[in-house]
Amino acid sequence: MKAILVKQPGGVDQLYFGLTDKPVPKPNELLVKIHCFALNRMDIVQREGRYPLPPEAGPILGVEFAGVVVGTGADAQRFKLGDRVFGLAYGGAYAQYIAVDAGSVHHLGSLTMEMGSSLLECWYTAYQAVDYIGNLKAGEDILIHAASGGVGTAAIQLAKMAGARRIFVTAGSPEKLEYCRKVGATHPINYREQSFKDVIQRETGGRGVDVICDYLLASYFGDNIDSLAKDGRMSLQGAMGGSAAEHVNLLPILYKRLHIEGSTLRSRSLEYQRNLSEAFGRDVLPHIESGEMFWHIDRAFDWEDIQDAHRLMEAATFTGKIVVRVTDNLNETK
Repeated sequence: MKAILVKQPGGVDQLYFGLTDKPVPKPNELLVKIHCFALNRMDIVQREGRYPLPPEAGPILGVEFAGVVVGTGADAQRFKLGDRVFGLAYGGAYAQYIAVDAGSVHHLGSLTMEMGSSLLECWYTAYQAVDYIGNLKAGEDILIHAASGGVGTAAIQLAKMAGARRIFVTAGSPEKLEYCRKVGATHPINYREQSFKDVIQRETGGRGVDVICDYLLASYFGDNIDSLAKDGRMSLQGAMGGSAAEHVNLLPILYKRLHIEGSTLRSRSLEYQRNLSEAFGRDVLPHIESGEMFWHIDRAFDWEDIQDAHRLMEAATFTGKIVVRVTDNLNETK
């Protein structure tokens, strides 16, 4: 089969088309012919050779996809040949075919291929941060960093669905802040012009927020601790701001009884991901399918333009998600 491979760790010019073996599904797996896949920041880090891959991931990039079932394992009886599906895998989505655990796949229903391919990494990550780890309750306050991207878009709406009182978000431009406001943020903060810690202290009367969803790690760690209320919960889902925090006062973690938990979804066990998939399908997916939850795809590329798609991801000048169409497979169906 045809796939997008990486010559050697480095820039976008290291991405190329090559041939590799078509996967064979295990008893619990489906073989899916991919129509679309989505980009994530981890793809950039993996391309550069800096991502700590789980043992289940192979050399092919990509974790999100949508397509058609063309093969089923003996135990994957919930699906049949020809079903239109979308799912999340440990890797391998930059290809014509993928073998994936059936418990990590959903029926596409009324969703488009592009929409389905772009949902799960962001919505699962946000669902973890807001619900599993954050345990956000009605009437509580939340802060969501890097809020104009896919995870932030999902987290804002999950916080709103949970009944959050105030939804503070950070982003770096007026356009991105306005986007967040339209999605449901109540207190957009331009981190280039304002201190989010000062805004939160002022707006909450010095109390702080109950939950923080953070993807920066080191650069915001100290101010995040200062911005949490007593018994506050912080979910760390990325390290875009570095991994070494200096001159941070850790004492508030003790006297405010803070709960801080890190998580990368890709490193989670298959059982955990199956349970998360089931909960998401029950509690969140119906709201997306009905149109109640907003979702935004900034741009769709043909896979011949994968290098341009990676450049856009690196530039961070987009909102929502970037998807890629596997044109070889699409042309076969025309």
